[in-house]
Amino acid sequence: MNIGVLIPLIIFLIAIFAIGFIASKQMGSGGSFLQDYFLGGRELGGFVLAMTMVATYGSASSFLGGPGTAYTVGFGWALLAMTQVVTGYFVLLILGKKFAILSRRYDAVTMIDFLKARYNSPAVAILAAIAIIVFLFSAMTAQWVGGGRLIESLTGLSYTSALFIFAISVLVYVTIGGFRAVALTDAVQGAIMVVGTLILLIGVIIAGGGIPAIMQDLLNENPNLVTPFGADRSLTPAYVSSFWILVGVGVVGLPQMVVRTMSYKSSKAMHRALAIGTIVTGFIMLNMHLIGIFARPVLPGIEVGDKVIPLVALEVLPPWLAGIVLAAPMAAIMSTVDSLLLLVSSAIVKDVYLNFIKPDAPEQKVKMLSFGITGVLGIIVFLLALQPPDLLIFLNLFAFGGLEAAFIWPIVLGLYWKHGNKYGALLSMFTGIGSYIAIHFYNQEYGNLLGVHTVTLPVVLSLLAYLIGSLAVKREPFKF
Repeated sequence: MNIGVLIPLIIFLIAIFAIGFIASKQMGSGGSFLQDYFLGGRELGGFVLAMTMVATYGSASSFLGGPGTAYTVGFGWALLAMTQVVTGYFVLLILGKKFAILSRRYDAVTMIDFLKARYNSPAVAILAAIAIIVFLFSAMTAQWVGGGRLIESLTGLSYTSALFIFAISVLVYVTIGGFRAVALTDAVQGAIMVVGTLILLIGVIIAGGGIPAIMQDLLNENPNLVTPFGADRSLTPAYVSSFWILVGVGVVGLPQMVVRTMSYKSSKAMHRALAIGTIVTGFIMLNMHLIGIFARPVLPGIEVGDKVIPLVALEVLPPWLAGIVLAAPMAAIMSTVDSLLLLVSSAIVKDVYLNFIKPDAPEQKVKMLSFGITGVLGIIVFLLALQPPDLLIFLNLFAFGGLEAAFIWPIVLGLYWKHGNKYGALLSMFTGIGSYIAIHFYNQEYGNLLGVHTVTLPVVLSLLAYLIGSLAVKREPFKF
């Protein structure tokens, strides 16, 4: 156990707890408990909005799984990862003002609130809640695994003990602080990610003898490592181009991103977030994946890809500096976990309990239920994460694809096409989820269908289903 590494991490965790505690004291000061707990009172400024989007999207996949895969695959995976640069810009551009205006008009606290009001359909709301709960459990499990592996690498504790420490750390500040704590800590964590990424990249380049020496080592080992096609030439043009649907276009359908477009306070804040978010995302994605590739000659033979970043940080940096740098992946993981926890909690409390079981529940009961559900969800995910996969990035991307296939068209066409109705939304969601799961298992067994990423065909099929369902059973055009 390296005390020099642990001290900066412990200071970081104390600071996060302090922010959660301060945020909990402000709860309810700006209005209802639900607005504050799940949306931060819709008061986010441009910098905080940008950083909470970056921190939420930049998860264990970006800081552990992605670089770990780049370590294995080479520059082709870094090229693939750079398709994510425009993610925040694209989400705010497509949803942005219109979604924020309509969500305020409907007094929507969650994405499901919006879907229920837009389609005037309890069935749409129930199916959406089920999809969020099922797929986000996969995404949360991936983050829990990432946090556990990071602490395991740093402390020498068993994976189970490390996972337990991580779970307790997250649950304490999310449960008491809600969305306001999540957004404020995301701003701090986003800044840590930027600084940590830069320091580690410089450290790896120096340890490898400079970029020319690292490139020569990679060429000597396997020339395919420095091509766009990957070490085993598995990254075909069709797969790479279709991957952008998953991490670019389709991100508009991710509930954890959608809810952030409901939470900013002004158009000025949104425009500022567009610029800041795009720059920060590009900086982090490029540099973290380069670190993964450059680490291969510096520290060869790492078998578990998710351990590449913590192991190389411990190798190339002094212990105290490694502790500061490794606060970056810890920040990325925690910032995503807290957002996903609140999303699933809101789906259960707001979208199921308050909408269908007890609409007139007193605020105090809702408050206690929100705290309780958030805590119970964390415990369940902890149990699921006890048997981790080898590369958590693929567990995370599975959840991303399922959510995108379910929600992209009911959200986007629900905003921009007045003839879209509940029949189109239901058929689109059933088709998207069903085809995604079926194609996922087909690809696991036989290889990628048509050579494209798993999410590609379900997104196309769900679009056709939305159009067919809406046009086959015509309703009164929706009035925006």
